[in-house]
Amino acid sequence: MSLLAIDWVSVGVKSGQFILSFSILVVLHELGHFLPAKWFGCRVEKFYLFFNPWFSLWKKKKGETEYGLGWIPFGGYVKIAGMIDESMDKEQMKLPPEPWEFRSKPAWQRLIIMIGGVVVNILLAIVIFIGITWVWGDEQLPVKNLKYGVSVDSLAKSIGLQDGDNVVGMDGKIIENFGTIESEMVLTEAKRLQVVRNGQTMNIGIPVGFMKSIVKQKKFSGMLLPRYPVIVDSVSKSATITQGELLKGDTLIAINGQYFNYYHEFDILKKAKADSMVVLTAIRGNDTVYVKALVNEKGSIGFFQKNLLKILGTVTIKYGFIESIPIGVTRCVETLDRYVTGLKQLFTGKVNASDSLGSVISIGNTFPGVWDWERFWTLTGIFSIVLAFMNILPIPALDGGHALFTLYEMISGRKPGDKFMEYAQMAGMILLMGLMAYALGLDFWRLFK
Repeated sequence: MSLLAIDWVSVGVKSGQFILSFSILVVLHELGHFLPAKWFGCRVEKFYLFFNPWFSLWKKKKGETEYGLGWIPFGGYVKIAGMIDESMDKEQMKLPPEPWEFRSKPAWQRLIIMIGGVVVNILLAIVIFIGITWVWGDEQLPVKNLKYGVSVDSLAKSIGLQDGDNVVGMDGKIIENFGTIESEMVLTEAKRLQVVRNGQTMNIGIPVGFMKSIVKQKKFSGMLLPRYPVIVDSVSKSATITQGELLKGDTLIAINGQYFNYYHEFDILKKAKADSMVVLTAIRGNDTVYVKALVNEKGSIGFFQKNLLKILGTVTIKYGFIESIPIGVTRCVETLDRYVTGLKQLFTGKVNASDSLGSVISIGNTFPGVWDWERFWTLTGIFSIVLAFMNILPIPALDGGHALFTLYEMISGRKPGDKFMEYAQMAGMILLMGLMAYALGLDFWRLFK
């Protein structure tokens, strides 16, 4: 991969959104531990965003707590005195417990401290989804508005779908919102699609193993795309036009005499003409005009396409604040359900771990290349739910592991020994670090592959 071929502006915007989102999630998660620890009289020695082995990018001590910024963006932590955690402070644990230490507190207080981060992440996700619903409403592209049908890639063609089809149902259930088709196919493990082709409704069977192919090829979007004509919205100052001119509202129909009807066909043709001059044929009102322009080395002419949602038409449903509350809560539950379903497919072998796992690189790449607040908050809400679920898993070194041991103590009346907790924490950290290294390795492999 050439470094010159990378759109560094897009990478910077994606990185900025990821860092901001991740920082919000981590700080509030750790605050969920910090506040109850202080309420119950525990001494909190450190509060860090990101990990800081060997050195910190910034730190400041206020009262008994050192606040800081680490340099490894894999999380954050609060160091609570008398608790076996990421710091693995064995020396402190050898001393008799002090009243202000975590280990001196009643089990119910320790349990609240441990699950505080998860509770905050769940509440944050609910607040975010309520806010998104209230501010932006629910914009949908109705299936009935796809008057040109869809364009399909090779994966969709392999099961019998064709350009121009319109997917109207799935396993007998009518589909109204085009944006849900691909995710529903994967999450419900659909067996059959109902398709309108040339005015006739027909069934397309989905073969066993197709969902694994979707995950392997990362086709969570792009397998089915709306077809729409090429209509100029505006022209960039960087465009090189040597004859004629492109105007807002022009509809392109040919490039070097090769005719096309829809944008995906035009995109293929212009990329094949990269780094060369071409003649564009366009319809302007009742006239046909010809424009000579340069297709640059990236396959771009330098004009902006009219938004497909404006061409096809969307439906935006607006909600009042009170109406947004149950809808936001429902979306949180649906997000968690989708994530759990995805994990089930992973552990049952319906998708391969090597195809679906990813590190911070994959997560950062889910953000758009332009700053979009609605998309930003949607992804932050989703990741907040994911972070809550992952942390409550009963794995040593995670909040869920500590909570499990505390529940055992409350039920049995016997507290696990410090040495056992120390070994359990080490085992959990080795497991988590191994998974993180594996996911990071997969991402680097995909990048260089």
